[in-house]
Amino acid sequence: MKRHFDVLVIGAGSAGSVIASRLSEDLSCQVGLIEAGTMPVDPDIADPLKWTMLQGRDYDWAYRTVPQPFTANRVHEWPRGKIVGGSSCLHAMAYVRGHPDDFEPWEHAGGDRWSYQGLLPGFIRSEAFAAFDAPTRGSSGPLDVYLPDAEVSPVVRAYIAAGTAMGVPTLTDHNSGELVGTSPNSLNIRDGKRLSLADAYLSPQVMARPNLTLLTGHEVEHLVLDGHKITGVIVVCEGETRTVSADRIVLCAGAVSTPLILMRSGIGHPDTLKQAGIRCLADRTQVGRNLQDHLLALGNVYAAKKPVPPSRLQHSESLMYLHSDDPTRSTGSPDIALACVVAPSAAEGLDAPPYGSAFTILCGVTHPTSRGRITPSGPGRNDVPVIDPHYLETEHDRSVFRAALKMARAVGHHAALDEWRDAEVLPGTSVQSDDELDTFIARAASTHHHPAGTCRMGRDADAVVDPDLRLNGFDNVFVVDASVIPTIPSGPINAAVVAIAETWAALPIAR
Repeated sequence: MKRHFDVLVIGAGSAGSVIASRLSEDLSCQVGLIEAGTMPVDPDIADPLKWTMLQGRDYDWAYRTVPQPFTANRVHEWPRGKIVGGSSCLHAMAYVRGHPDDFEPWEHAGGDRWSYQGLLPGFIRSEAFAAFDAPTRGSSGPLDVYLPDAEVSPVVRAYIAAGTAMGVPTLTDHNSGELVGTSPNSLNIRDGKRLSLADAYLSPQVMARPNLTLLTGHEVEHLVLDGHKITGVIVVCEGETRTVSADRIVLCAGAVSTPLILMRSGIGHPDTLKQAGIRCLADRTQVGRNLQDHLLALGNVYAAKKPVPPSRLQHSESLMYLHSDDPTRSTGSPDIALACVVAPSAAEGLDAPPYGSAFTILCGVTHPTSRGRITPSGPGRNDVPVIDPHYLETEHDRSVFRAALKMARAVGHHAALDEWRDAEVLPGTSVQSDDELDTFIARAASTHHHPAGTCRMGRDADAVVDPDLRLNGFDNVFVVDASVIPTIPSGPINAAVVAIAETWAALPIAR
């Protein structure tokens, strides 16, 4: 087995697949790609309708949060992909770039390249979009972005019509201009099957490159520090401890695993490391902090007057981005999101009708102000991490969430859905006061699977990485994944993560 590389990429998920593919285009550069999991073999991964059934299988890290006081003291399951392709093998396949205004804090943190305009070439370079021609869309990239038409559920079409009748802008899609409005979801689907980022970027042709080596089943214990450099990584594979070295290290393990790897390596807040039995080698107080995630209330459920046809896509077929104070306003970054699911969708502990007899309107806050943290509970890779997202901790998040639920109900009770809606099942029409709505949201709010921000980028002394995404204090280590995001964008973050990776891989510093 090769033990030294010019570049070692840690994590073969969304960002790591992009980085390994792009850097190995230079055949003179020896690229190693480390992944804790294995290649996908479960056929259910490829079936877009089965994404809700994949959690808890052996390729899921199956993380859990600590109890959250503002969500009825519930523990939240946090599935993350332990597999080549990472969480892009588990998520709902929705592709949403975000609103251009979402990236203004990124630009402030890291300069023009991280603005929407700066990221636009990365978005374009990644995309294979064929629904229509537009100068801001890519047509020849590796990642298929499919905009459905005939497959869209009649329930979803009625939901979109309800929004339109209420003055909500109708969009061609969510990625070609203003985000605010409603449209069928663009999806990472090819020929009716899920397209993971590994499917897109690590094709057989890419993997055949003689300078690209994929090491699966290699779980990272910690990095090897030598002053201002990191010389390699200690991994465990089939019970054997090994060292893999490299001239440059690119951490792409995601918003959970990247900060944990750094902290297990002695890079983090001294007090946090001491509590976990780890010697602090580099004082970086913000590692693991600034944790952000989107929540959705599961959900505003309606019993149907007639059988609801099964989804021909992936159940959750349409997002609607809105301003809570004026749903007809079309400009600016939205503060709430709705989503129509062609099935009953209820959080654990809430009763919902059987499949085929109901539909759901999910709702949530696009820009939560609550900030959490991730810390290790011990020095080893098998020590369970402490994940505390501080869900709904701020009054802003609770009040905007309440407005989102009110908007979901307004859409759900609109005349355009009369053909389908029989009665509201959850939260139920008796739930009306703000206190009652808050109680329901606390029971229904669930992760939208978008953890981000735990190694934030910035130009300030406390930032974990600098505007080049170099780990502050280290010459040869970079972080390129969702953990560098300063503030979470409006929608699902995978498209933005791909753009981050494409943008960084095109920088001279990456070559």
